[in-house]
Amino acid sequence: MPTETHVERASQPTPPRRRIVVAMTGATGAILGIKALIALRRLNIETHLVMSKWAEATIKYETDYHPANVKALADHVHNINDMAAPISSGSFKADGMIVVPCSMKTLAAIHSGFCDDLISRTADVMLKERRKLVLVARETPLSDIHLRNMLEVSRAGAIIFPPVPAYYIRAASVDDLVDQSVGRMLDLFDLETGNFSRWEGWEK
Repeated sequence: MPTETHVERASQPTPPRRRIVVAMTGATGAILGIKALIALRRLNIETHLVMSKWAEATIKYETDYHPANVKALADHVHNINDMAAPISSGSFKADGMIVVPCSMKTLAAIHSGFCDDLISRTADVMLKERRKLVLVARETPLSDIHLRNMLEVSRAGAIIFPPVPAYYIRAASVDDLVDQSVGRMLDLFDLETGNFSRWEGWEK
């Protein structure tokens, strides 16, 4: 006969999967968004993808992926013009959002609160709900306008994450650098990809 402890364990609900919104804009570095989606899929994180038309163009230009293949990596895909999508509301529970890569146009829209598409609206929701928002800003050099926008968005609660190469890993390929950046991005959500080298001090 099952004990009371066994009954209690059996009746405990399964915890829901963690949810992260992934937005891809037209900035260079599409492979960062693709690798982030692959890593989140491997970690069994529920993903909600929003992709701009220029993100689709950049994917085709910079990688061997087709936008349809990238969309297939996500659990849910939302049209950038669908302002009634679930993720546009603060009542939709999510653990955070990564804009990867994040264009300076999208950064400016988030800074100003000008929510004219689903990416900027969802980012606005993350800020107002005090949820994690990571912006993988891809631009160089940076103008005063870019820097001001980054500062103000950071003050509002976002994390600015330029995908700066970690030269100390002595990468053998671009893929190694991308994996390190994606791993560090997901560190911010307390997720361990386990496929990049961490700094352990000077080797002796």
